[in-house]
Amino acid sequence: MNKLKILFVIALACLLILPFTVRAEGEEETTTSENENKEVTLYFFRGEGCSHCAEFQAWLEEIEPEYGQYFEVKDYETWNDEDNADLMQQVAEARDEEANGVPYIIVGNKSWQGFADDYKSEILSEIQELYETNPSERYDIMALMNKAGTEKKEEDHTGDVIAIIVIILVAALAVFGIVKARKSAK
Repeated sequence: MNKLKILFVIALACLLILPFTVRAEGEEETTTSENENKEVTLYFFRGEGCSHCAEFQAWLEEIEPEYGQYFEVKDYETWNDEDNADLMQQVAEARDEEANGVPYIIVGNKSWQGFADDYKSEILSEIQELYETNPSERYDIMALMNKAGTEKKEEDHTGDVIAIIVIILVAALAVFGIVKARKSAK
C-alpha cells in the first residue's frame, strides 16, 4: 500500500509541475526577442521583375548611407515563393487590409501598397518616429502574428499535458487495481 501512496504523490507532483514548465519556456522566448535591437523593421513584400518594387529597392539603397542605421528590411519575394505570397495575405488579413499587389510595404502600424514619390517622406517619417519609440512598445505585425502562433502552440502543449496527466492517472489506477487484486488473492 505504501508503494501506491508513493506512486500517487509522484503523479500529483507531475500534475502540478508540467503546466508551469511549458508556460515558462514560452515566456522566456518572447522576452529575449523583443529587446534584441533598436532598428525599425520594414517589411517589404515584392515581386521579382516588378518595376515598382525595383524602384522602391533603389530608393532604399539611395537612403541607406543617411538612414540605414534606423531600419532593417525584411524582404519577401511573393511571385515565385508561394509561402511568402501566403504570408503576405495572412499579414494583410491580420491588419484588416487587402494586399492587392506588390510592393506591399509595412512600417509599424502603417502600410503602403505600390510605390510613389509621395510615399518616401511618409515612410521615412514613420521610421524615424518608431526609432524613437521603445522597441518593446512598437507595433510589429510579424511579432504579433508570431505571438499568436506561440499562444496557439502553448494551447497545443496544454493538450499534451492533459494527455500525460490522463496517462499517469490511468497507470496509477492500473497499479492500484493490481495491488488490490493481489491482496484479495492472498
